[in-house]
Amino acid sequence: MRILLFIIMLFVACKQAPKQETQEHTHTATTYTCPMHPQIVQEKPGACPICKMDLVPKNATSEKANGISLDMLLRPSNQYVIATIPTVHIQASDEPVEIESYGFITYDTRQVGSIATNVSGRIEKLYVKYRYQKISKGQKIMDIYSPELLTAQQNLVFLLKNDPGNEVLISAAKQRLLLLGMSQSQLQQVINTGKTIFTVAIYSGYSGHIHESEAANAMQPNSNGMKDVSLITEELALKEGMYVTKGQNLFTVYNPARAWAVLNIFAGQANMVKVGDKVRVVPETAPHKDFRAAISFLEPFYRPESKTATARVYFDNSKPDIPIGSQVKATVFAGDRSAKWLPEEAVLSLGLDKVVFLKKDDAFVAHKIEAGIVNNHLIQVLSGLSEKDEVAANAQYLVDSESFIRINQ
Repeated sequence: MRILLFIIMLFVACKQAPKQETQEHTHTATTYTCPMHPQIVQEKPGACPICKMDLVPKNATSEKANGISLDMLLRPSNQYVIATIPTVHIQASDEPVEIESYGFITYDTRQVGSIATNVSGRIEKLYVKYRYQKISKGQKIMDIYSPELLTAQQNLVFLLKNDPGNEVLISAAKQRLLLLGMSQSQLQQVINTGKTIFTVAIYSGYSGHIHESEAANAMQPNSNGMKDVSLITEELALKEGMYVTKGQNLFTVYNPARAWAVLNIFAGQANMVKVGDKVRVVPETAPHKDFRAAISFLEPFYRPESKTATARVYFDNSKPDIPIGSQVKATVFAGDRSAKWLPEEAVLSLGLDKVVFLKKDDAFVAHKIEAGIVNNHLIQVLSGLSEKDEVAANAQYLVDSESFIRINQ
């Protein structure tokens, strides 16, 4: 009986021995690898010789998890990114285009006038005392003594006294005095009194701020880009007792009630702006004085050292009274534009290139597209995507290194 029991126990031991050997063989066959450098494989635990991370067991069962292979996880980050973030599709729609622009207020040069002399003479009385003095149309500017004008008056007086019936010569003498700058009231005074007027007044034909024509370069910037304040604030160069010549331009009158808003439009948006587009202009120094107007003129050239096109907005500045030279911010309403749009956050800008992350299965692939304008937090997609393609709603979430600069074509 004891012998039979011993034989049974020996038989059971023999059956279990291969299993233990197999388990021991399996245990000894376990290898270890680095999570960051899979080329490192060792038969025992330790640290990675490259990144010093602890080695982990390499199991065949761990190569696949949730249907994602280890080869997929180990692809370069600029090719494949595993993520579970929201996605969007491009949408075709008509969007109202609003273009932001910056500029400044300047004088309307169509309203600029000049005050000149019709005769040579000496300034007897000057009624303008300082630069940028406000004057009105018809205001007396100066009194001039002119020998030429005095001689013409004496000729008229002589004809009226000695040959009053000679209408041809009298009419010619009157016309000559008017052409020399004498006003109709002064001419009538000479005819009524029979006496000459030694000084003749010069009147302004415009309203606005007076600028001295001879000192036009006083407003030019100097070498360091700043305006010479001493030239702007100094006294007038014209003085009483000075002589002026016939046809000399003495003053220039700028009317601040008629002004331009000069707007700078970026080159990529200039083709969308046209004459007649509505615009809202907000002065930076006085936002409460914003006004509505329309694009009046588009300059057909680019100004020197400027990468923007220039649009002019004519407006009445008599009520808002915005100071000339004020900086402004404008919104140009360029109408509706039919296009395919993506949220601005879904597109990553790499300088001249634009990239989205296209969803493929459970991962995202960097994909280059051709983009157009940016409008109201939307960006126009010209090519590179179809309406069926899914892209990451926020491309910034998938940027983890500079390797994204190199995009697979």
